[in-house]
Amino acid sequence: MGGFILIDRFTNTTVAAGLLHFALRRAENIHWQAVEVDKNARAGLKGQRPALVWFTGLSGAGKSTIANLVEKKLHLQGFHTYMLDGDNVRHGLNKDLGFTEADRVENIRRVAEVAKLMVDGGLIVLASFISPFRAERQLARDLMGEEEFIEVYVDTPLAVYAKARRGELPHFTGIDSPYEPPESPELHLDASGTVPAETSAELVIVHLRQAGILTAPSEG
Repeated sequence: MGGFILIDRFTNTTVAAGLLHFALRRAENIHWQAVEVDKNARAGLKGQRPALVWFTGLSGAGKSTIANLVEKKLHLQGFHTYMLDGDNVRHGLNKDLGFTEADRVENIRRVAEVAKLMVDGGLIVLASFISPFRAERQLARDLMGEEEFIEVYVDTPLAVYAKARRGELPHFTGIDSPYEPPESPELHLDASGTVPAETSAELVIVHLRQAGILTAPSEG
């Protein structure tokens, strides 16, 4: 009937009683609302091809630095963009999540769904997340489709993380928390310190043009 009591396990004394008025459950009576202004219409108005550029790599590899440079370059060229950053979304959308494996998975699931909505809005989305598990990055790819998802692996050798190896940085991805490198990313960037971030950003721009994502806004 939904009633319950709480018993102190040491004294066997009843300390509280309650009644459930309703149980939390996922909505079942929902339907997809068809809309007449679709992704193609939104993208056409902006004169661009929407896509999700997903930057993955270890913490401190330079993902956000490179993604920010790419967005600045695209903005100056007249493209409509939005950048999703791993730290920034944890200040709001994902502030309830920690850094356990389960929380990391949920973090990426939510971000992928948000990115999908933004791509549906006709934007070029730049997502900068450690995203340590291949399965979650594949989920994001599957949500977008192959033509709208570009995985950029910002690759930094573990040797540069001396503090993490000494155990001074707990839950550091790649040391005591797992990281699964991409097996076949669309773009593999060297972030060992020998290639400037500006050069890496230019490589991303070149790849986007070659992939047909970047056509001049005036060309539609």
